[in-house]
Order: sequence, then C-alpha cells, then structure tokens
Amino acid sequence: MNFHKYVENLPTYEAGKPLELLMREFNIAPCDIIKLGSNENPFGVSPSALNAIKENAHLASVYPDDSYFELKNALSKTYNIESKNIIIGSGSDQIIEFCLHSICDSHKSVLMAKTTFAMYEIYAKHFNAKILRTSDFYHNLDSMYNMYREHKPSVIFLCTPNNPLGEALLKDDVIKFIEKIDSETLIVLDCAYMEYCAYKSKKHEIKPSDIVKYPNVIYLGTFSKAYGLGGMRVGYGIANPSIISTLHKLRPPFNITTLSLKAATASLNDSDFINKSVENNVKEMTKYKAFAESNLLEMLESYANFVTFLLNNKLNSTKISFLLLQKGIVIRDLSSYGLNAFRITIGTPKQNDILLEKLGQILKDLS
Repeated sequence: MNFHKYVENLPTYEAGKPLELLMREFNIAPCDIIKLGSNENPFGVSPSALNAIKENAHLASVYPDDSYFELKNALSKTYNIESKNIIIGSGSDQIIEFCLHSICDSHKSVLMAKTTFAMYEIYAKHFNAKILRTSDFYHNLDSMYNMYREHKPSVIFLCTPNNPLGEALLKDDVIKFIEKIDSETLIVLDCAYMEYCAYKSKKHEIKPSDIVKYPNVIYLGTFSKAYGLGGMRVGYGIANPSIISTLHKLRPPFNITTLSLKAATASLNDSDFINKSVENNVKEMTKYKAFAESNLLEMLESYANFVTFLLNNKLNSTKISFLLLQKGIVIRDLSSYGLNAFRITIGTPKQNDILLEKLGQILKDLS
C-alpha cells in the first residue's frame, strides 16, 4: 500500500487511560476508580441534558436535522451572535481539523506555543504543514508576533486557557495581537475551558461576540468540559460568515448525533449545573494549592478545570502516575509533552480528598 510518506511519522494522540483497561490490569471495581486525567466534569451530565437524552432516546434511529437549527439558535442566544456565525463539530477537535484542512499543505506553516494542546500539531501534520513553536514556557504574544513577522505562518493557534499548563491570556492582549495580524493568517482561538476562566477572572474572559467582527479569527468552544458532555462529542466554531461558509464545505453530513444535539441544546439552559461546576472548580483548587505548598511542589496557576504540577529531578511523573493508577486513581502524565509533570482534573470534594491523601502518601514513601 502506497501511503503518503509523511503519514508514517505522524504522532498519535495519547488519550487518558481507559477505565476498562484499568479494571482488568489492577482488578479494581468501577465504583472505586477516580478518573481525573481527561478534564471531564466530575459531576457528570447536566440534569437537563440527561433528561433530554432520556426523552429523545426513541430518536436514536433517526438522522439529525443537518442544519442543527435548535443548537445554533441556542448558541446564538447564549452568545448574542447570529446562527450564520456558527459551525458545529464532533468536538471542537473537528473544527480544528476543518481549519487546517481548508488552508494547509506542505508549503504552509502553523504557529503555536511551545507547550500546548497536542492535536494542533497532529492535525497540522495530517496536511504536511510545517510546525513553528515559540521557545517560551507559557504563551508569549510578543514572541509569537516576532515569529509571525519572520515566518508568515498561515495559521496561528492561541489556547486560552491553555491545555496542559493552565495559563490564560488577558483579553486586551489577545485583541491587540489579533489587530496586528494580517487578514490572510487564520487565528484559531481555542477557548475550551473559558467557562472556568470567566468565573475566575473577567480580565481573561473572551466572548465570541468580541471576535466575530474580525475576518480572520475563529473562536472554538466545547460541551465536553463545563457542560459535562465529553461522551457526546459536540463542539463549535464561531467566526464571521465567510470563514464559516468555507468550513461548511468540509463538514460531513450528520457529523453530530441526534441525541448529542438534544443534550447540548438542553445543557445551555442548565445554569445551575454550570454554576455548580465552576464554583466547585475554584473552591477545590485551593486544596491543591495548599497541598503543593505543604509538600514543596510547584503547581502552576490555572484558569482551567485542572492543575499541573512540575516536578524536580528527584521525582518522576511517570512513576507517580503509575503508583496512583495502581490505587485506582487516573491522572495525566505529561511526559509525552516533554515535561516531568502531571496534570490533575479538579474533581468533587470527596475525589480530591482521596487523591491528595494517596498522593501525599506516595510522596512520603518516595522521599
């Protein structure tokens, strides 16, 4: 089989440890597993979304309305934008793929931060594009602008809050950056964790209505995090109509399931669930900060629904992650990002207490 040569060297995205595999390997009952490695909502599905799934289960045999009218209308009301500004994807990942598919080839380059969401590079390499990264640990818009001027990339990714580090960019700084970039360069503003960020800091909050006026910016959002619908795979892109109409040419028909659409639409009205989720996130994050201080660990400031610990050379993130795994606790080892670090999703109060107790014991045993 004669595949493209560059496909042989494509990286593969490493997802969190499947619960089924964990149960088989360590003989752990499902009820005893604490899964805090994939940034899912620890409170599960919103009640409104769950009711919508149950009430519409009989429609599982029916193709969805391919115009996605109900969901687009709900998003329009939520963000004070128009339906023509919206494209729906199977997770926001699919919108990333559409963006790169529409622009990239072997003659194009894509600019991103040194450490950011792995799928940007993976999708860019699907289209044989050149990868450009800044050298700074966090997003640095000055460095990005200098690289933009030197290399003229076709696409720039800004992830705010950033996965897997957790930092967020100030809205005013992002707007200033956007206004310095020419209209031929697409800026992908990935805001998958913005609900958590907005609750923590209004200065870092970016709304779709802030960016739809720009001809070269697309805002990405998802129902997989704060809305608790990771298993339903619904994301969206918001941009000016010219971008959206172009991306729609790449969208396969019925790319979102009927039940996923019903659940996502219903979840937008469940403000009590969203408030509970973001409030818990900020409150419980203080436990991790106190733990880091008492154990002399470096925890990065986070505006998302996770925290990241950087380890010194006396500790090993892969070993610690595996020791927690043996106890039925799933976190994300970040060695695949070239970091001696691990990322932990903020869970329920009970989950966090158990994890921190187990992690504290592991650190004590390793000292």
